[in-house]
This record gives sequence, structure tokens and C-alpha cells, in this order.
Amino acid sequence: MRTHANTAADAPAGRCHSAHVRFGHRVARGRRRVARPDGSGLSMLELHELKTGLRVRGLVAAGEVTIVAVEPHGDGIINVVFRGDDGHIADRLLETSQLGGIEVAEGRRWTFDADGAAFKLASEARRIQLAHLFDPFAAITSATIQPLPHQIEAVYGRLLPLQPLRFLLADDPGAGKTIMSGLYIRELMLRGDLDRCLVIAPGSLVEQWQEELDDKFGLRFDILSRDMVEAARTGNPFQERNLLIARLDQLSRSEELQAKLGVTDWDLVIVDEAHKMSARLYGDEVTRTLRFQLGELIRDRTRNLLLLTATPHNGSNDDFLLFLSLLDPDRFAGRLRHSKKLPDVSDLMRRYVKENLLTFEGKRLFTERKATSLNYDLSPEEQRLYEAVSHYVQEGMGRAQAMEQGGDRRRGLAVGFALAALQRRLASSPDAIFHSLRRRKEKLTAQLLEAQKVGHLSEVRNLGGRLADPDGFDDDDFDAEELEELEDQAIENAMTAESIVELEREITELRLLEAMAGDLRSSGQDRKWVELRDILQSDELNAPGEPRKLIVFTEHRDTLNYLEGKIRTVLGRPGAVVAIHGGVRREDRRRIQDEFRNDPSVRVLVATDAAGEGVNLQRANLMVNYDLPWNPNRIEQRFGRIHRIGQEQVCHLWNLVAHTTREGRVFERLFAKIEQQRGLYGDQIYDVLGDSEINRSLQELLLEAIRYGEDPAVKARADEVIDAEIGNRLKTVLDERALASNVLDSTSIGEIRHRMEEALSRKLQPGFIEAFFRAALDDIGGRIAPRESGRFEITRVPAVVRSRDREVAAGGPVASAYERVTFDKACVTAGEGSLRAELVAPGHPLLDAVIATTLDRHGSTLSVGTTFIDPADPSDLIRVLIYLEHTITDGRLERGDRKVVSRRFQFVEVTEDGDIVDPGAEPYLNYAPADEEARALLSIDTAWADGGIDQTARSWATANLASPHFAEVAEVTKARLERTRRAVEERLDGEIRYWDARAAELKQQELHGKKPRLNSGRARQRADDLEARKTRRLRELDIESDLVNHAPTVVAAALVIPQGLIDRLRGLTPVVIDPEVAKETDRRAVAAVLAAERALGRQPEEQDHNNPGFDILSEDPVTGIVYQIEVKGHRPSNPEIKVRARQVRQAQQNPERFRLAVVRVPNEPDGEPLVRYFIRPFDSYQLHFAQTYVPLDVDTIAPYAVVPQ
Repeated sequence: MRTHANTAADAPAGRCHSAHVRFGHRVARGRRRVARPDGSGLSMLELHELKTGLRVRGLVAAGEVTIVAVEPHGDGIINVVFRGDDGHIADRLLETSQLGGIEVAEGRRWTFDADGAAFKLASEARRIQLAHLFDPFAAITSATIQPLPHQIEAVYGRLLPLQPLRFLLADDPGAGKTIMSGLYIRELMLRGDLDRCLVIAPGSLVEQWQEELDDKFGLRFDILSRDMVEAARTGNPFQERNLLIARLDQLSRSEELQAKLGVTDWDLVIVDEAHKMSARLYGDEVTRTLRFQLGELIRDRTRNLLLLTATPHNGSNDDFLLFLSLLDPDRFAGRLRHSKKLPDVSDLMRRYVKENLLTFEGKRLFTERKATSLNYDLSPEEQRLYEAVSHYVQEGMGRAQAMEQGGDRRRGLAVGFALAALQRRLASSPDAIFHSLRRRKEKLTAQLLEAQKVGHLSEVRNLGGRLADPDGFDDDDFDAEELEELEDQAIENAMTAESIVELEREITELRLLEAMAGDLRSSGQDRKWVELRDILQSDELNAPGEPRKLIVFTEHRDTLNYLEGKIRTVLGRPGAVVAIHGGVRREDRRRIQDEFRNDPSVRVLVATDAAGEGVNLQRANLMVNYDLPWNPNRIEQRFGRIHRIGQEQVCHLWNLVAHTTREGRVFERLFAKIEQQRGLYGDQIYDVLGDSEINRSLQELLLEAIRYGEDPAVKARADEVIDAEIGNRLKTVLDERALASNVLDSTSIGEIRHRMEEALSRKLQPGFIEAFFRAALDDIGGRIAPRESGRFEITRVPAVVRSRDREVAAGGPVASAYERVTFDKACVTAGEGSLRAELVAPGHPLLDAVIATTLDRHGSTLSVGTTFIDPADPSDLIRVLIYLEHTITDGRLERGDRKVVSRRFQFVEVTEDGDIVDPGAEPYLNYAPADEEARALLSIDTAWADGGIDQTARSWATANLASPHFAEVAEVTKARLERTRRAVEERLDGEIRYWDARAAELKQQELHGKKPRLNSGRARQRADDLEARKTRRLRELDIESDLVNHAPTVVAAALVIPQGLIDRLRGLTPVVIDPEVAKETDRRAVAAVLAAERALGRQPEEQDHNNPGFDILSEDPVTGIVYQIEVKGHRPSNPEIKVRARQVRQAQQNPERFRLAVVRVPNEPDGEPLVRYFIRPFDSYQLHFAQTYVPLDVDTIAPYAVVPQ
């Protein structure tokens, strides 16, 4: 806040006038040579002249350094310890012969003669480069998301404080684990702590990961493919790609890829559906799956590891500990020996249940879900076709089982997979089974003709390359389109026939089945369709008011095409139905989704699971499972398409069940059990359908029903398994969730919201980023032009910027032009049909390249210093603005240097008397570069602002910045490491004692002539290995606890000249402000605004005088909104006020929350100040980067004032 008061007093003579006039001339930085006694010229320095405190150049190529210590080592050799301007301390051995290039740096440490505009650009470039130090939620403001309390708490409260990260995020499906991961990746990038990231996910999710990270965070990840592997220049795609997504089983099943992965290092690896990396304990032996072995490999190749799963616990505590050993094998070694109680894992695991998640307003984040089973009977014609095809499938499965038992296991599994797929298509629709039978008949006929040519089947039998490894088959590793293609391939190629005669007989049977399916298809009889038609005509879909929208899910494209036509006929409008399947291109898929969400005339979306993956369609709240997938996880995923964050209505799901069929009976019983459990546990029953044990049990039951469906014993077993095994498993999983779940209560949410509101005052996006970028690009020679509101076109990116993309490669390449960019995430889209703009924010490759180029061009100005004019300061008190940085490191090494674990940045201003004041954030934005006229006027001796000013600032920062910073970091680090140390010692000591005792026991058995399966030597070796592991891990913890509090460093300096002094030197009569009157005006103005805020029911809090951009923070206790109020007090005789550039930018950054309070303070001490508010005062004002303030006339702006609100 600046007060605008005036008195009649004349200007007092400032001490600056008595100083000798010398500032207008540059003081050269000289080099000192030593004259020889014989006068023959100059000689090099002598070793004995290099002393502590001497500033020299030539010792290192980077520039000047200050000698800290000199250590002699015999004749003609010394070790020089020196500190660079960046605070880095190093040493170097010197001999007499190496002194030729070393010179004493004479003259001034700071010349303050750098170009002021370049200095401001470099300052802003450095600030944005260190965005996380200035904006505590920089990744949020630079991403197109509005995160929720539990997401913010995960990233900023749990993940970021852990260095290195080893964490299990186990929130429910739909909680936004991808959002949290992207936010974490972006924050690490902004901190300079991430260049290389690998995401491992099931094949069905890799494209979703790629799209979400790109759309929401601008992170351009590549998906690992066979073509990428083959095209790798080095032969190793993991070395060539910094941001990569890979399929889980693509890696786990390939020793070649694992070998390549095993020689690369990553800053972060994220594993989605991490529970698939499982292992089991049998006795004391661990059986590791291929996926678990992959997890062990990546654990050792990454600094940070984040595991994501909604089902972390499979019911076995020992197996859960094994799973956690992927995070820390030393803490979770072995089994639970004496106590079956799980160790505390709260420091490396979080689990939130979606039913407990709340919005910032304290409302439930997820609405209610209701699922209904619509059981229907088949018509006689449908029943005949069902029995005939089921008989064909049953016989084929019998042959497949014989193949497995006869040694041809892979072929038997492939045939079984094909026939199960055929059975599912029978249940789907007349079209699906008709076309599947026809294609199988045609393919087998072609194979028969080929076999007849060669006289046997063996050489033409083709089981399909995609089923090459059926032992490890997992349909979750395929997206739905791939899975449907795989089923097509299996149905058409997997043969049960062992001879040409058997193949001819099978083709004859297929012709009969095809004819039956064709007749049914032509008859139009389809009881399942009738059920869907009733839903389309029901009150739920056709209630008055806003049109309701429905999604119909099917597994097969043949059925999708069939339904699309029938639904159009019922609704009577072709445009009322849209369809998406796996063959729809990504951009077309997005367009269709937008139509369904936004066009009221589009009522129904028919989709396959291929379209459902990665699609968020909470605009609809009604859904039909036309086909029931055998994997309940798919049911959960489908429901999750509409039951998502942002859904405001109750979600309804209808499951269509032909309950008299073999598989229908299983589903009927399952859904009845789920509904029964829902009465006890509520909606969360739907969240555990993806449990692996439930999936496995259900698929086994369905296969048994098809093979032996009419066997009463099989029917009874199905009922028993659903009631007992699946029912108990549902209860177990739900109980485990209740015990392991964390709760983010309303108090914690309120604290997060308050932090978020306060952080709005410090955000860089969009205003500060836009101002810097446009000025910097113009300075470099680029061209940017405004287009739609808040959007721009960049027509030229100079080559010098594009060439930097290899140095900032994490975000991708830099283009030569951009059709649309924006700095405001609200402007990424500008209406239907508009181009999607790229969000230029910290971490975007173009912004990073512009920053790097700017620092290349102007970074040296920071070490030289510049001269600024403070246009709003009427005094004559010169000061020096100092940029300070402080770092804390631990003993771990990264790229040869100690790892930085925390960094802080501070601005201070120092006067000639050594007084230090805090000027607030980014004070240079309020200052103007001194022009030539001002420099000509300034003839002031500023020798006091030389090297000694650095020491003054560093001494202040040591006490006021470094010490509290170090104490804060040391406290958190000590607590975390002590907890880890106790857990490691407890687990490993217990395992060591067990194996010591086991070795002794086994030795006794051997001495008595027994031959135990495990010999004593092997048990002893295990104990010794564990002892070595303990020693190694404790040493690593010691290194991590070795925190070093580095001395604060001076990054830059600038001389700040008050406008009052400039005016005085120009001979102008200044308007003098009596300090006491100014202080009183301030006090009364702020007090009046505080009273006005309290009268509104808000809770105001006065800020420090130097607070950037506003004087009062005032919180509304009802909404939680925090208003930023800048107070401008003035006396009646002085109607002009000045609003600094930083304050104007603050108003433009947060227009809804910013208030400009102009207060007329009467001269009478007991007079009542007049408070007037201005809402969105600078919305239309174009503030240039070089501009330092906006002058306002109170009388002119008065018509726009409002009462406090």
C-alpha cells in the first residue's frame, strides 16, 4: 500500500546530496598485474598473493570467484578453496606454472550498469523457472483441471514431501488416480526433479493414460510399441524416450525388453493396477509371478516409485507384505512370524473410499447408484438356437479339455477361449451369433480346401499369434477392441477337428447353426431387444424437463450395428442416436462424445467397451448392460463411465439377464447376492466387483456352466460358490476397506481450501506468464498476435528458441508456429468448432525454451546488476535490492553433487546504513529501468553498495532465512527417517533371529542323520544376507540424514533510486509526504476497511505492509472464499492514487476475489473515512511488461465505485 498524502513542508536535504558525484561513469573491472623490479613489464601473480577473501578471475571458466582458504602443499603447490557467485564451493590444486591466466578482479563487485529491461526479463525468467518456490500450487494453475480436496491432499500432503518417493495410492476407482499422478509428475518437473518418467499399465488403459496426461497436463507421453523397439537407433527405446507408457505384460513377458529396461534409470515410475504384480508365500519360499519380478526390476531402476491400485489386499496379510516389499524390501521382508498384525504402513500408503469423499463445500462427491436386473425368458425359437449352439460349444469344450490333458495344453486353451467367446456372442444378439457362425464356417471351409490339397490338417492349423502365450493370458492386458479382434481371430481359426473328416463334419454342423440363426434374425424375434425397447419408452428416460440420456453397452460390434438401427426406429430421429466402437478414430470419438454431452437432441449412445475405456460421460445417468461381460471388473468400469466426479444425479443401471440360460442362472444368482450385500454395505458394493478373486471365481463358474450346465451338481456348486466364496469375498474386501481407509474430514478440507485460497495471491498463471512470454518472445524476435479473447496465434518462433527443445525435451519438441495458444486454462476451448489452444504454462516446452533463451541472452545481467527507478517512492533513500537463495542438501549424490532436498528464495533491500527491509515478492516489477537521462543526472558515490552489501544480506539471510528453513526441514526429515529406521530394524532383526534359530535347528537335524529339505548352510546364508542388507540400508539412511545447511547465496542485485531523488536532481519541487501523516493515513484507511469487512460478516486479517498486491485478506466463513483487498488511502487535497504494476496484475489474476478499496481519510482526526470498493477494476486494462504503475484520479473513477461487498 502506498499512501497519497501531502504537507506544506519543504523537502529536507537528503544525505545523497552531500555525496561526491561519480555514479554517472562506469567503474571498470580491472585486472591487476605485478610490475617486475627491472621495469621490463608485467608478471603473473605469485602463489603467496592468493589469500583468503581475494576475488579473482581465471581460476574457473565460469567467471569470478572468491577465495575461501589456501592450503600449501610443499614448494610451488597450493590447494585453493573458492566460492562461486552461485554459492558452490570447490577446490583446485595450483602450481606456479598455472598462474598465468589468473587475475585479481579489481573494481566493483556490482557495477549496476546492465540494461534494466533485460534485467527484468532475466529476473522473471528465473522466477518462472523456479515457479514452485513462488506459487505453492504451480502445477494446478498450469493444468486444465480443477482438483478436489482428496487429490490435493494426496499430491501436496503425501507424495511431494517424500524424497525419494515409495508410495501406494489405493483410493477407490473414480477417485482420480490419473489426475493425482499427472499433478505429481508436473510438480516434479517444475521442481527440476523429473526428466524421465515411465508409466506401466494394463494394455486396456495405456491410451487412456496417454490422452489424460496430454489433455489435462500437456505431457506428451509415447506408448511403447513393437515398431518403436525395432526403430530404436541405439537398440534401446527406454534410453531414447524420456516420457514413456508401456503395457504391463508387454514388459513382464519379454526378457529382451526387461534387459533393455534394466540398464536405464528413471526419475519416476508409476504402475497402474499394481496389484497384478503379485507374489505368494508357500512356507518360507516366495513364488514370484513374472509381473512381480518386473516390479522388483523397476524398483531398483527408479528414484521415485508410485503404485496405484484400488485392490491392494487379496485377503492374505503375508501376500500383502510381499506386495509392499516392492516399495521397501527391507521394511517388509519375510512373513508375519509372531504377531499376525500388519505393521503400520500409513507413511507409504493412502486409501480413500469414494463414498467418504467430499467436495470443498462438504457435500458427498459421488451420488447414489442403483442397479436393477431385468430377467427375461427366451422365446421358443431363441431357446432352440441357444440349445443347439450351446451343445456345439459344449462338445467342443470337451475336445479342448482332452487336448489339454493329452499334452497339447496351449491348443486346448485356445480352443476353449474361442468357444467361450462364441457362447458370449450367442447371448449378445441374433446378429452377433449369425455373423460369428458365418465367419467361422467360411474360415474353416477355406482351411478344409487347403487341407484337401496337402492331404492333412497339421500344416494349416492356425491358432492365432495373439494367443501364443495362453498360460499367462489376462484380458485386462488388452483393450476392448484388441480383445474383440482376438476373439474374432480365435473363433475363426481355432479348430477342434483332428482330421479332414472331422473338419467336414464340423462345417456341416456350422451350416445348420448358421441357417437357424439366420431364420431367427429374419423373424425379428428378440426378447432381449424388447426389454431394451421398454426402457427407451419408460418414464425414467422420458420424464418432463431436461432430456435424459442413456448409454447402452455391448461387447460386440455386430450387436452395436444391430441396436443402432433399431433404436433409431423407436426414437424416430436418426440424429438421436450416436455410436462409438473401437474402430472410431480418436478425434471422431471425441467429437461424438461432445455431441452426446452437449446436444439435447442426442439421447442415446451405443458403445462397445472399446469406446467405454477412458470415456467420462457423467452427462448421462442412465445405463444398460445389453451384454454382461464375464469379467465383473468390466461391469465396474462401465458403471464408472457415468458414476464419476461431476455427476449430480442418481445413477441407474439395468442388467439384461436371460435367466433361464446356463450363464444367465449364474448372473442371476450373482446379482441377487450383490443386492443382498448392498443392503448391508450400501453403494460401495459396486466398487469391489473388480477384485481379482471374484473375477476368477465368476469366470470359472461360467465356464463350468457351459460345459456341464445341466448337471445338478454343477448348478448346486454354482449357488454354493456365489453364496459362500464370492459372498464371503465381497464381505472380506469391504471389511478390509473399512479398516484400512483414511478419512479426509471437513476440518482438513477447510484447511486445504484456505491454503488454496491464500495461494491464489501468489499464482503466476495466467497474467505474469503472459506478460513475460509476450515481452520475451518479442525481445527474441518472435511474433505473437491476439485472436479470440484470451487466445493468441504465434506466427514465428525463432530458430534460436526451437533449438533449445533438446535441452527441455521432457515436454516435447518446440514448433515453428502455433495456430492457437493461451495462458488462461479457461480459454483452451472457445466454443463449438473452435481450435483447441495449447496452454502455455510452466513446463510447456515453448515456455521453457523461451526462458532458457532469455537467460542465455540476459542472465549475465543478474551478476552485474542494474539501476532501477522506483516511481512511487517520493523519498531520497537509495537502497540495493538483493536476490537471495538458500539450499539444503543431504548426503545422496545426483549427477555427482549432493541432492538438493529443499530450496527457498527471498528478496531483501539494504540501505547504506545496513538496514534491511523486506520489499515483498517480485519488487522489480514495480521498478522502471533508469534511462540515459536519469543516469546522466545520477552522480552519486555508491561505493557502499559494493561487495560488502553481499555479506550484509547473507548475514541477515543466515539468521532469518537459512536457520528457520533448516530447522523446518531437519524436523520433518528426522521424524521420517527415524520411523523408517525403526521399521527396518524391527523387521530385519526379526528375520535374522528366525533364520539363525532355523539354521541351528537344521544343523541339529543333520547331525542326527536327517536330511531336511532346506539345509542348514542355506538357512545360515539367508541370515548372513539379511545382516548385510540391514547394514547397507542403515548406511543409506545415515547418508540421507546427513543434511547440510548451505550458506545463502546472492543471485542478483539492483540499485533502486527513489523518484523523489530524481525529481530533486531535475530541480523539480517534490510533493513531500510527512511520514507521520502518511502512517496515520495508512492506519485509518486500513482500519476503516477492516471494519467494513467485519460488517459484511467476513473475517479480515491485515497483512504485512510489504505484502505483494493487497493489504487485507478477508475470508467469508460461509463460502470459504478469501478476498484480497488492496487499500489506497488518500487525503482530500490529493485525489491521485498510484496502483503498482504488481497490484494491477494481482487484480487481473483473481478478478472475482480482488477488491480495490479507495478510502478518503478526512484531515480531522475524528472524521469518518469514506470507503469505496471497486470490483474488477482492471479487467480491460492492458498492462505492459515494462509498466510499473497505473495512475488513477479518484474523482474520475468515483462513478464506478460501489459500497463494500
